[in-house]
Amino acid sequence: METLSQILLERITLWIPHLATALVLFVVFWVLANLTARAIKKGARHIQQDATGVLLLARAAKIALITLGVVTALENLGVDVSAIVAGLGLTGFALGFALRDTISNLLAGILILLYSPFEIGNRINISSFDGVVVSIDLRYTELETQGRRILIPNSKLFTDPITVLH
Repeated sequence: METLSQILLERITLWIPHLATALVLFVVFWVLANLTARAIKKGARHIQQDATGVLLLARAAKIALITLGVVTALENLGVDVSAIVAGLGLTGFALGFALRDTISNLLAGILILLYSPFEIGNRINISSFDGVVVSIDLRYTELETQGRRILIPNSKLFTDPITVLH
C-alpha cells in the first residue's frame, strides 16, 4: 500500500502542469488586456476622441479580457465553468433589471460624450430647464443658471428635445 504522502506527491505532480498552464493563460490574458487598453487610448488620441468615453471603453475591454482569462484558466484546471458563466449571466440580468435607470443614464452619457450634441459652456434648454452646461458626467449633466446648479439625468437629455443656444 502506498502511503498518504506518496499519493499526495503523485497528485501534486499531476496538477503542476495544469496549474502552470492556467497561470500562463491568465498572465497572457492580463498582458493582452493591458495592451488592448493602451492601444484603445493611443488610437483615441490619434482621432482626437473625448477622454471620458475612451477611458470607459478601455476599462470595459480590459475587464472583459481579464474575465475571459479567469474563465479560461479555471476551465484548464478542470473546473466546470458552464455553471459559473450561467450564474454570471443570470446575475447580470438581475443587476441590469435592478439598475435599469442607472444603466440608461450611463449609456446615454456615453452617447452624449461620443456624439457631442452640446459642449461645456453651451447654453441649453431642455423641458423647463435652461442654463449653461458646466459638466457632462456619465450619469448626469450639470447646468448652472442664476447661481443654481441643476443636475439633469443623461437619459432625459438623450430622449427629450434639446435647444442649444450657444
